[in-house]
Amino acid sequence: MKSLILTAAVSLAALSVPVHAQDRVTVTVDAAKPGAKIDRRIFGQFAEHLGSGIYEGVWVGKDSPVPNTRGIRNDVVAALKAIKVPLVRWPGGCFADEYHWRRGIGPERKPMMNANWGGVIEPNTFGTDEFMDFANQLGAEAYLSVNVGSGTVGEAAEWLEYMTASTQDAMGAERAANGHAEPYKVPFVGLGNESWDCGGGMTPDFYVSQMKMHSRFVRNYNPAAPMQRIAVGPNGGNTEYTEAVMKAFQGRSWAWSIEGLSLHQYTTGGGFPVSQPATGFTEKQYAVILKDTLGMEGLVTKHSAIMDKYDPEKKVALVVDEWGAWYVATPGTDPGFLKQQNTQRDAILAALNINIFARHSDRVRMANIAQMVNVLQAMVLTDKEKMVLTPTYHVFKMYVPFQDATYIPVTFDAGTYTYDGITLPRVDAVAAKGTDGKLYVSLTNLDPNQPVDIDTAFLGVKAKSVSGETLAAPKFDAFNDFAAPNTVAPKPISVKLKDGKAVVRLAPASVTVLTITM
Repeated sequence: MKSLILTAAVSLAALSVPVHAQDRVTVTVDAAKPGAKIDRRIFGQFAEHLGSGIYEGVWVGKDSPVPNTRGIRNDVVAALKAIKVPLVRWPGGCFADEYHWRRGIGPERKPMMNANWGGVIEPNTFGTDEFMDFANQLGAEAYLSVNVGSGTVGEAAEWLEYMTASTQDAMGAERAANGHAEPYKVPFVGLGNESWDCGGGMTPDFYVSQMKMHSRFVRNYNPAAPMQRIAVGPNGGNTEYTEAVMKAFQGRSWAWSIEGLSLHQYTTGGGFPVSQPATGFTEKQYAVILKDTLGMEGLVTKHSAIMDKYDPEKKVALVVDEWGAWYVATPGTDPGFLKQQNTQRDAILAALNINIFARHSDRVRMANIAQMVNVLQAMVLTDKEKMVLTPTYHVFKMYVPFQDATYIPVTFDAGTYTYDGITLPRVDAVAAKGTDGKLYVSLTNLDPNQPVDIDTAFLGVKAKSVSGETLAAPKFDAFNDFAAPNTVAPKPISVKLKDGKAVVRLAPASVTVLTITM
């Protein structure tokens, strides 16, 4: 419902002279009409062997002066545990389709060239067992991407056998010899990555043939921990892979199946090669990026419709396992390392995408922001022993109550914010009933210049008390760095209950979450 209102508002504004932004917006939360569960996995993370995303960002080695547990940074683990990271996708990305797992196990590691990202040497000191240790320290599930591009079905099958078989199996015994006797739990396996591009440039039909074989033979040997298989899906708006994979799924035999279809979409504000700056941008560039990111709504709708045609029971999840902002790399850094700063604009971008996933929670049941540490739209940035939390991290922290919550529909007039011919909705909102029984409402003000007053009304429930937390900043391009780590940080916000409505003023370019006790 809200998406229709939003679309209508944007379309109308594009055809006419924008009116002055309204002073008050009423958001109506209909708690009497609960929707689907917002799967906690839409808050998933992605960690690729790229730049300092793994080495320095996660792995420092057991002998490092940086405090660590078995070589894994304690500060990064603590920060990620605080946002209750539900799962981590690894080892890529493009890196996955040139990753040969045997080089990264046992006492003697075999270095390789990381041809995709900077042409640097990958030492393979962070391999399968180290990743599973990392996931365990986080309390997160593992989402493994197997090498369909340059590997073989047998290689991928043996990897899962190594990880999930009992010690009576030779591969399981090898795992035990490397320090982990119990079989690992591998809840999710990606059958390739971007097979339409860096994963092999495969046609949809050729990929489907590879997918079927990998689905059949890349088995889980741990019956106590079921495994789901995620096929490569579309690149942005291209529907060829969606059609081919879902048609094959509809006609599948007993021998193979899939449980998910991936979608990759980055916000660049102009395609590739990227040209938008991560910091120091203008208001026009602010608007361009947010306009681009709102296109996720149309993509999810388009691909969901195709999936519905072949899978009306929604057995296959749409998995947005690469999303986020991609800008020009930080000046002075290796452009192949994709290191960029993270501003208040990115906090708003993150909230808008999460809201879209929540509205489509009947089909979107996993998403993985790219990437977790030091790469693209990261949660945290590190520099040797130092660590800083980004504005995007704070949004994920504020949204923790939405994990596994029940979606509650909201209606409102989004209004418009217009700059230099670009028109956006002025506000966005999403609501959910948490597992703790409380109601949570997220309110985003996209307008970087003007505050907006919000009256949140409730149908089907009576609010007894309300509190709030907001993420605002001195400027829309403000960011946190090692010299000033708290420039952008959430703060309590004053919320009043008046005539049964929660009344709050949203700062320009801000994200606010209300907690309502009923």
